[in-house]
Amino acid sequence: MVILSFFKKIFTPAEQVKPAAPLVKIYPRPEHCISRSQISENALKVLLRLKKANFEAYLVGGCVRDLLLGREPKDFDVATNASPEQVKQIFRNCRIIGRRFRLAHVFFGREIIEVATFRGSEPDEADQHVVHEDGRLLRDNVFGTLEQDVWRRDFTVNALYYNIRDFSVVDYTGGMLDHQAGILRLIGDPAIRYREDPVRMLRAIRFAVKLGFTLHPDTEQPIHEYAELLKSIPSARLYDEALKLFLAGYGLQTFEMLRHYGLFAILFPASDKCLETLEHDFPRLFLIKALENSDRRFADGKSLTPYFLLAAMLWEPLQIAVKKQLDRGENETIAYQNAANEILNNQIKITAMPRHITQAMRDVWFLQNKFSKTTGSRPYRLLEQPKFRAAYDFLALRAETGGADPQLVTWWTRFQDGDDEQRQKMTAPPKNASGKTRRKSSRYRSKAKQADVE
Repeated sequence: MVILSFFKKIFTPAEQVKPAAPLVKIYPRPEHCISRSQISENALKVLLRLKKANFEAYLVGGCVRDLLLGREPKDFDVATNASPEQVKQIFRNCRIIGRRFRLAHVFFGREIIEVATFRGSEPDEADQHVVHEDGRLLRDNVFGTLEQDVWRRDFTVNALYYNIRDFSVVDYTGGMLDHQAGILRLIGDPAIRYREDPVRMLRAIRFAVKLGFTLHPDTEQPIHEYAELLKSIPSARLYDEALKLFLAGYGLQTFEMLRHYGLFAILFPASDKCLETLEHDFPRLFLIKALENSDRRFADGKSLTPYFLLAAMLWEPLQIAVKKQLDRGENETIAYQNAANEILNNQIKITAMPRHITQAMRDVWFLQNKFSKTTGSRPYRLLEQPKFRAAYDFLALRAETGGADPQLVTWWTRFQDGDDEQRQKMTAPPKNASGKTRRKSSRYRSKAKQADVE
């Protein structure tokens, strides 16, 4: 019901969406709710020192949007007419970064205040404005004015500027009205803006879900047409975007919305194919359960490990690949290794997962079959594995959706919590009819030992 009500809000008919005001409007302090007490002390230092040096200085972007919603911003970004080099002269604790667009990072311990020079619309002799033949911006070091900077931002609600000089909010795009109406609207021609940077489609989904806003029809309609443009984005950037999409506490709603617009198929094609072709509902239920689990952990303030959710995303494609390997006559161990290599190699081309992430995914996957070995020393050795707890949670998740034996989960829960005596009883070999422990033949023991090595 939550998802259905969410989608009713997202897909608002065009006639119900009010147009944004086209003229600039200044909202003085009495007409908005942003207070300096809500702003990071370090961000205020940056704003005030830029002001003292006679530069323009504004809070801009997500921090202003979130402050207006009464939320605590994760980051505070500053826009100014000072160049990165001038910012560095003012702040010794500053570092200039970026190639596509140079930025100044001012460091205050662990907190970083990002300071961006206003972007312009026309290149000059010193700067570069390079566009790929498909419309993507490859490099963009054109500096400009506040009025020009506004139109280079993505969404109207992200183009609100908090002025430190008089504490007003400056709005050139009707972002305040869209903010009040709960509408997410691209600035400019959506077709051009999506071609400039296809990742804006993912950002549109992420912000709509996070804020509970409605996609404006003009912003929504081109997504289906331009989804394929995401294939041109570097895999490392898509990996970072995937983490933002699924590990911010709104993973399940984001997943449903990405699937609706055909974007999930671009990010995880093997997983999407399983969801489309399999007749039974296990893969979908398992993935939904994994997303629900991550969202719940986020809400409880617990840490999230990307490898766990990614392992769940690719679990069903892995099972299909394993079956193909087994049908070719491979033994189970080799089948899982070959299948994991195939699935991960294909996915890395799309979302460049780091090696430590893919290795952790392998560990979680490969430990699943070992849970069925509950006698002798094997359970003890499994308990000592670094990824045991994650693998156990993965097994429990599978059991909840019919992919594993719930009694096996119960056994491992008791084994973890039991004392030495209880564990010895649980792992004792089965007895024969005479009450004596059955001994395996030397040949069988040799095979079991070899399996343990593998």
